[in-house]
Amino acid sequence: MQSTQRIHSTALAVFLALGMASSPAWSGPSWSSLTAMQQEALSPLAQQWDRLPDLQQQRLLATTKRYPHLTAEQKHRFRSRLEKWSKLTPEQRKAAREKYHAFSKVPAEHREKVKQMVKQEQEKKAMQQPASAVPATK
Repeated sequence: MQSTQRIHSTALAVFLALGMASSPAWSGPSWSSLTAMQQEALSPLAQQWDRLPDLQQQRLLATTKRYPHLTAEQKHRFRSRLEKWSKLTPEQRKAAREKYHAFSKVPAEHREKVKQMVKQEQEKKAMQQPASAVPATK
């Protein structure tokens, strides 16, 4: 009888431990609770903020600490890039992360050459795509 109670107690302890381990350690703030500066910096993500994973919210909030010290041009570029990122599909984001990690492994002295090669490849692809279906105006 005592061993049965011990088994039940152990099972209960394991169940509770698993439940606590699966609960998030950090719960991100809602969009409405962000400061005005954070909302300005993260404005491209306003519609999806409350659905973002907590870890992503945490990382994005960390980037907003530098935001007030950026020039107007840097702020515009930050929000522009964030807007482009917010429109990517999960698969496109994954591919972008993989490209970033691969590029970060390229030695600094070769990065400019790699950038030029990528730019040329993108231009080549753009030229191969069919012209837009929008008719030309006279």
